[in-house]
Amino acid sequence: MASNKKSPTTPSAASRIQSTQAKAGNDTGKGTFPARVQSAAATNVNKGATGDAPASTGAGKGGRKSPSKGARK
Repeated sequence: MASNKKSPTTPSAASRIQSTQAKAGNDTGKGTFPARVQSAAATNVNKGATGDAPASTGAGKGGRKSPSKGARK
């Protein structure tokens, strides 16, 4: 039987939801369920309601990992 206890949405849960919706070919843009879940997860992290870290975008704080084409070395 499922618990009635509510727990805050975490960034990893939001990531799973958005990923599965995108793989199914569903819209994940502004105003959609995956977008609202991602927003709720970010709000929970900012409020300290969850200890889960935000999902990584890959590039990190430094932005691009490699120089662009034609960049001087």
